[in-house]
Amino acid sequence: MKTIQVLAAALLLIGCSQPNARVATRFNRDAEVSGELPYNPLQWEVIASTLNHNDHTLATVLGNEQAISYARKNASHEYPAGSVLSVITWSQEEDPRWFGGNIPGNVRSVEFLEVQSGPDGGGTYLYSLYGGSPLRKLVSTEEKSPTGRAAYILGQRAAVMP
Repeated sequence: MKTIQVLAAALLLIGCSQPNARVATRFNRDAEVSGELPYNPLQWEVIASTLNHNDHTLATVLGNEQAISYARKNASHEYPAGSVLSVITWSQEEDPRWFGGNIPGNVRSVEFLEVQSGPDGGGTYLYSLYGGSPLRKLVSTEEKSPTGRAAYILGQRAAVMP
């Protein structure tokens, strides 16, 4: 019995003595967000995420503290002034470490929607689109009533978190 225990301990030590050279640890630098952005949305919390199988992209809607607090307590999409939402869209690539899995690839775009208080007491919505590498501002619009992408971003329902 003692011989079996010694043999098992020896096999355990031999099996754990060398790291697995096939698995190289690395950060996913392709998915980093860099450029001339007014905020770093990766420091915010997630509101929702989507996968688009047609164009092989994934997008994450993130929000600052005001937006997160509102999204988690309200079903309507009338965010208070000071809320900032962002959508980061990545291309998908196969995960080399997990068969059948996908991970974010290169950043395709970053969008921001800022809810501001207007002079008449109503809100205004400032939408900005950043693209390219490094990211730079491509579009900026201000609206009293959100339309197009601004309306789409506001319409995203918060994911249920445990």
